[in-house]
Amino acid sequence: MKLIKMVLAFGSMFVFNIQAMEKPPQNIQWQTNNTAPVFCSSKAKIGGTFQSFIPSFPLTVRQYGPDSNSSFRSYLDDNQLSLLHGPNHPNTDELLPELATHWAFADDNKTMYFKLDKRARWSDGEPLTADDFVFAMEFMRSKNIISPWHNNFFTEEIDKVIKYDDHTLAIISKKPHPEVDQITNSLPPIPKHFYKGKIPKDFVRRYNWAIVPNTGPYQISKIIKGKSITFKRKKNWWAKDLRYFKNCFNVDKVVFEVIRDYTTAFEYFKKGKLDAFILNLPTYWHQKAKDLEAYDKGYIKKIWFYTNGHEPALGFWLNQDIEIFKDKNVRYAFGHAINMDKLIRELLRGDYSRLHGGTTGYGEYDNLDIKARNFSVLKVEELMKKSGWKRGTDGIWQKGLQRYSVRVTYSADFHTSRLVLLKEEAKKAGIELRLQRLDGSAAFKMVLEKKHEVYWGGWASTDRPQYWGLYHSVNAHKSQTNNITNTDDPEMDRLIDLYRKSLSINERIKLARKIQRKIHEIGAYVPTYYVGYIRGAYWRWWKFPDVPATKTSEELFEPFKLGMFWFDAEEKKRTKDAMKAGETFSPETIVDTTYKR
Repeated sequence: MKLIKMVLAFGSMFVFNIQAMEKPPQNIQWQTNNTAPVFCSSKAKIGGTFQSFIPSFPLTVRQYGPDSNSSFRSYLDDNQLSLLHGPNHPNTDELLPELATHWAFADDNKTMYFKLDKRARWSDGEPLTADDFVFAMEFMRSKNIISPWHNNFFTEEIDKVIKYDDHTLAIISKKPHPEVDQITNSLPPIPKHFYKGKIPKDFVRRYNWAIVPNTGPYQISKIIKGKSITFKRKKNWWAKDLRYFKNCFNVDKVVFEVIRDYTTAFEYFKKGKLDAFILNLPTYWHQKAKDLEAYDKGYIKKIWFYTNGHEPALGFWLNQDIEIFKDKNVRYAFGHAINMDKLIRELLRGDYSRLHGGTTGYGEYDNLDIKARNFSVLKVEELMKKSGWKRGTDGIWQKGLQRYSVRVTYSADFHTSRLVLLKEEAKKAGIELRLQRLDGSAAFKMVLEKKHEVYWGGWASTDRPQYWGLYHSVNAHKSQTNNITNTDDPEMDRLIDLYRKSLSINERIKLARKIQRKIHEIGAYVPTYYVGYIRGAYWRWWKFPDVPATKTSEELFEPFKLGMFWFDAEEKKRTKDAMKAGETFSPETIVDTTYKR
């Protein structure tokens, strides 16, 4: 910015701060990518309504602030595009254009330059400009959004946004980073015009149910509180013909009905009230799906698709702010009281795989030397006696007036049988698990407010291993952060800080392995299992590309991430006519091993 002095006719001098728009350095090398493989099919058709379900109604449709960090938010996030496709190309890991057509890296490992697509529009038709990224920084740092994680990240990680013109900008990280695109691409645009350039003190209340414009293919069109939420496809979406979006996002509407019980949802599917159903659960794939009359008659198809991506961190999360878990030996004992091998072998039919660490599926970043604590009554006894505990008359460990009895909070009904098995096994080791099943929103609210004792659940994976949110002390002992174990360890902080500052990928790999070792040593996260595939059933009028999903897909029917599937109206009519006439098709189960590990 240059300070320009202007002398007016009357001879008086006034000084104005005028932004003389500088230009990006002339020597930077602009990049784009219009040659990477596409994932959607030219056979795709537009139209139809996809009926799905959610187990609980969200407490808000805000993407930021209290109660926003629920599973439903992923649908909102997926409909807000990034400068670059994030994560990278799901199969090749290449950078792909999204809101930006071109990008460039500065030599300082801190700065990225972007050229915005001039066609990009918000849902209300307003053009996307660099101002929306400048405003995003103010928004993310504002205390009024009541989101400590965003306040901290966008203060500590990103220095500033420079606007050169309406469609050219730079985003500068606070410190050099070996993969600076991972940092700069984390800043989403925020529609400045919608908020009138202000973040009011009553932001949380005012925008709790506001439908904020986005840049993606769908927008919420209808909310029936407590019952359903409908997304509608934008007919004239600005990006519908771009290389990596063409033939994707094909259905006109996506309806999420609240069905709180998984068994009930399966009955809805069998009756045709839901279009697809996830069959990752062994009980459903090996038992309930075998009894599908509609499958035997060929009206429903089944699919087993192997994946090879980053695994979510599933497990038990022990709250170290409650007295019993302040003792490391007691935490270790909990890990040794969890008979995960028996659960996988007997109840999960060997379909799932043992998870050993906090981050899995990241190649060289994974510390393969770490092994989860195995079930051992003798080891539990050794650890508990070491800390002065004795078995009570009921067999549960006791120290003074305190019993080793902890509440395990969870939300999914189908997890109950798993936890009952683990509860009975833990009892053999002298630990009592009191199971508390809550509605998904209520459970997540309790956990984010750090009111849980033990949480059974998981955190979605990221494009690269991330540890700061879950394990750095800056996020401990406060609500609305992801450090739900309240880990507050100086050595952990030191390692995480070094990991975040390092410019060397090799050094980051070494640090990641050390951090994973430290997670294991602290013992507040007890890993359980991972699922190396996605399975499902669907009515035969839904179609897929030749390769139905990507290497890193989390679901077969992802309407907002890539939307690779489509509705075939002619096939539905043919199927319905056959059902009325009592005619059948050959049963079909698709097994795709394209990306099998």
